[in-house]
Amino acid sequence: MSILNLPLFIQDTAEVVEMATKDDMGMLWMVIAAILVFFMQAGFFLVESGMTDSKNAVNIAMKNFLDIAVGSLAFWFIGYSLMYGSDVSGGGYFHWGGFTFSQGAADLFFQTVFAATAATIVSGAIAGRTKYTTYAIFSIVLTAFIYPIAGGWEWNGGWLNTASFMPAEFIDFAGSSIVHSVGGWAALVAAWMVGPRIGKYINGKPVELPGHNQMYATLGVFILWLGWFGFNGGSQLAWGGADAVAASQVILVTNLAASAGAIGALLLTWIKDGKPNLSMTLNGALAGLVSITAGCGNMGEGGAVLAGLIGGILVVYSIGFIEKTLKIDDAVGAISVHGICGAWGTLVIGLWGIDGDAGIGLFNGGGAAQLGAQAIGVLAYAFWAVVLSFVFLIIMKKTVGLRVTEEEEITGLDLTEHGSIAYAGKRQREIE
Repeated sequence: MSILNLPLFIQDTAEVVEMATKDDMGMLWMVIAAILVFFMQAGFFLVESGMTDSKNAVNIAMKNFLDIAVGSLAFWFIGYSLMYGSDVSGGGYFHWGGFTFSQGAADLFFQTVFAATAATIVSGAIAGRTKYTTYAIFSIVLTAFIYPIAGGWEWNGGWLNTASFMPAEFIDFAGSSIVHSVGGWAALVAAWMVGPRIGKYINGKPVELPGHNQMYATLGVFILWLGWFGFNGGSQLAWGGADAVAASQVILVTNLAASAGAIGALLLTWIKDGKPNLSMTLNGALAGLVSITAGCGNMGEGGAVLAGLIGGILVVYSIGFIEKTLKIDDAVGAISVHGICGAWGTLVIGLWGIDGDAGIGLFNGGGAAQLGAQAIGVLAYAFWAVVLSFVFLIIMKKTVGLRVTEEEEITGLDLTEHGSIAYAGKRQREIE
């Protein structure tokens, strides 16, 4: 029976119950989604440690624990306020609501795990040669200042949505630019300033430094893929009725883009090298996930597949360009996966994004306005992350230093920075 066929007083009661249930379900969905995103820290650890030397596995574990622990406190104390407080600049550039500002435990927790994700992106790019103290300070800076201020530009009615010079409202549903590109551009600056690992370049040519456990890396990508359903689906910030339908569609297109990204990287490396490459396929899946994160609420299924496929191809070429042409040593491909594909995932909305049934992209009848808005956002986030990261890192370089000594790097950061190793003892096979 329809509610409309019931007496008025019963209709009113039913509507109250329906709204309360929807609010409770929405809060429950946000908490579950946040837990999935929290678990992504385990995925990042496995990817980063698996793709790098075993003598630095403890160091990477310590950095990922640091990101979630210190990041949670820093974002709770100041970061959330800078992102979701009132507009104190008058133009949507800076926000502030006071220390420990909160608009609800569910939202604070959900946004906290996003901040920790942005910090973790930097970890993999500079693995194997960076001081733990330096990384700890920069992780605090990123989660307390750089990321939150940038997030407020879009997710708290900031200038990317309200400025008179914007050709359209900027769209970044779950953070291709806000989370991933900000982390990726910060990683680019950090990797450039720290310098390459010992032995990475011989006579100016890059040398492959294989990771110690590709199974760890594979499991890590599966965990990240799973967590991304909460990352993107939870960004609907509600559940029930139309919101449940929308969140389910977001999860569907997220999975399609990840699959297409993996296939794109797999086929490209197979054609180029004669064999399908596992590490590139893994990065292709992550590239597909990043490529759909901004547009997962504004992309049809076919558009998501194409966005992810191009992201998977793009990441292969980008990793080669950064390593061979720019000669920047990114130990896990984080700059390409998060920075480059984050920018691509933001721009693609302006190419074939949709708003309901209407096309808003250049190629589906929406004109160039949305693409212009997306381009402004991409450039703004790149500029912000690069400049702020450079300023803070140059200060740390002049004070505490960025890099461990050559002897410490050769020995491994597990022993020199933490006094322990990941794999105690060695298995020796007797020669008969």
